[in-house]
Order: sequence, then structure tokens, then C-alpha cells
Amino acid sequence: MDYSYLDLDLDQGVCTLLLDRPKANAFNLEMIEELIQALNWVGTEASVRCLVLSGKGEYFSAGQDIDVILNLGDQIPYREHLEKTYNRIVYMMRVLELPIVGAINGPVAGAALGIALAADIRWASENASFVFGFSRVGLSADSGTAFSLPMNIGWAKAMEMAFTNQPLPAEEALESGLISKVLPQDQLMPQVHALARRLAQGPTRAYALTKRAFNFAMLEQLNQTMQYEAYLQEIAGRTQDHREGVLAFIEKRNPEFKGN
Repeated sequence: MDYSYLDLDLDQGVCTLLLDRPKANAFNLEMIEELIQALNWVGTEASVRCLVLSGKGEYFSAGQDIDVILNLGDQIPYREHLEKTYNRIVYMMRVLELPIVGAINGPVAGAALGIALAADIRWASENASFVFGFSRVGLSADSGTAFSLPMNIGWAKAMEMAFTNQPLPAEEALESGLISKVLPQDQLMPQVHALARRLAQGPTRAYALTKRAFNFAMLEQLNQTMQYEAYLQEIAGRTQDHREGVLAFIEKRNPEFKGN
């Protein structure tokens, strides 16, 4: 299959899916649709026994392309947008009944953080960092991060990330439990692929049932959280602070938030 913004490879039962939209692999609508199509294909292709998700170049992904939001202006329906895009991607990854290994090769922010946290296993390079992102442009949590972030690193650290928007370096992410291994940049993909091949050769039906059992404990809560996130994001997306945040981001200056 040919994609404009993804690089897909299948070898020895391992499907490697790279986000590929220079320079920061930020999502536009076409890239989102391609990722949904790719996940659909992975879920129905019997030869795929493990999925590796990573980014091409220096970034995993900067999340939503802010230029898309700026161009759409007040016309963007945040709730509908999330339900059709990132919420679908996160849900599809959670219910995909094969192992997903996230190879976090560089910075990840915003909606891409929610996608990264939907991976079953997350290994990161020493160059990776994790940024909440939404508050930088006057928005609230979405893409399941209101569920997955505190679940992985605890309430206090999650709130610190959300409120300060400070990057969480790879080593701190490891200590916090957000990822399970940090590797040198040149070793990330070789070691991730070694893990993925081992998983692909394992009892994938048992893996699927285990993932189903884990989902039984949390999937309903994740779905409810994403629905509520979308509702709240619709409110946040209509604020003056969000408009100021987007303009400040584009103009490369510090925003002047007023709290309205």
C-alpha cells in the first residue's frame, strides 16, 4: 500500500509503521486518515503478528499540526474532530489483538502523546521527550491522555506535566513508569525489532486474550474519558486563551493568557 505520510514495512510477521511528515511528523487530516486505514489493514492482515509504531527522523510526532487549526479558525468542531480522529486511533490501538511496541525515537507531544500511550510496550531513545502540549495553546487534555497519563505516572506528576507543559526527558519518563526502557538512539530500532520478532514468534492468541482481559478492566473507562475530553475540548476550543495560544505558537512568542 502506498501512503503519503506513513512508511509501512512487513517482515517476519512484524509490521513497522513510521509516521513520516517532515519536519516534526505533525498530523494533518490526511495523515490521520492514513493511520486509521493502516491500523484497519493491520487488524485484518493475518500475516501481521506484531506492530511497531515509531516516527521517521528526529521526532516521534509533535501532535496536531497547529497550522490546520489556524486555517480552520472558529470552524473547527473540536468534539466531532476528536471523535472522528484521535479517539478512533487510540481505541483501535487498544482493541487491536496483537502486541504494539511503541518505539519513541524523539519528542512526542499533544495528541501524539495519547497515541504513544496507547502502545502496549514503550521503549524510547535517549533523545525522546514527552510533552503534554495542549495547555501551550489553551486547550485541555484529549486523545485519552486524561486517562492514560495519570494511570502511568500518577496524579501529581501528570498534573505537573499538564500545567507546566515542561518536557519529561526519557530518563525521567523511565523513572516515572511512562516507558519501560531507554536506549541509545542508534540501538532503539534494532532492539525494538528484536523484541517485536520475539513477540511475533510467540503465542499471539494468548497475547490477544491477555490484552482483551486488560481492556476489560479499563476500556470502558477510557472510552468514557475520551468522550468527556471531547466535550471539554469543545469548550476550551472556543476560548480567547486558545485563540491567543495558537497565534503565539505561530508567531513564536510567549502567549498572554487572560483566563477566558
